[in-house]
Amino acid sequence: MGEIVPWLVSAAVLAAVLGALAWLAARTRRRGVGQELMGPVDLIYRPHTHQINAEKRTHEERMEARPSADDNL
Repeated sequence: MGEIVPWLVSAAVLAAVLGALAWLAARTRRRGVGQELMGPVDLIYRPHTHQINAEKRTHEERMEARPSADDNL
């Protein structure tokens, strides 16, 4: 019985750490914080994502600037 307890504690700690990381990942995706943190890493390992992110920002800015059809009434 004494041999099983350390393994159970290790498994519980590992499960807690993985659960916390999954929660943190979901939270950063919802809030959109991850882009600022992972931007330099993306530039190093995936340089094409910089261009894609720039196009997304440009598209979002264009969509915000458009007036709606109800504004003319």
